[in-house]
Amino acid sequence: MFLNYFLSFGFFFLTSLAVLALFFFLYAKVTPYDDYRMIFTENNTASALGFGGAILGLCIPLYSALVNSVSYVDFVTWAIIAMVIQLLFAFAMTRLRGKFSVETHMNEGSIAVGILMAFMSIAIGLLNAGSMSY
Repeated sequence: MFLNYFLSFGFFFLTSLAVLALFFFLYAKVTPYDDYRMIFTENNTASALGFGGAILGLCIPLYSALVNSVSYVDFVTWAIIAMVIQLLFAFAMTRLRGKFSVETHMNEGSIAVGILMAFMSIAIGLLNAGSMSY
């Protein structure tokens, strides 16, 4: 019996990590700037804040899916939906132009815009999680 619980935990946890790893890859593709270069080479705090908020924004609905799903397939379905919603949000926000250009501000290292992106991602994550009502 204990082994079944452990295996179930393992499947759900490893799947969560796989979704998160896939999100790391796809988020970098969705944003028009190179998050990894900006964070690890240029020490761009704004980009780190925005990316960190996006990660937390995904983990909130992932948590909701973990505690509310009725099966493994149900969880995987909601996890993918959560990831797609977060990626669509990031895509839309980073395509704004003019004075609201997230891309320009992130490249300039605007911490205010990084914080805004982080909080917006977290807000979308909360709405995403709350919308997963069964």
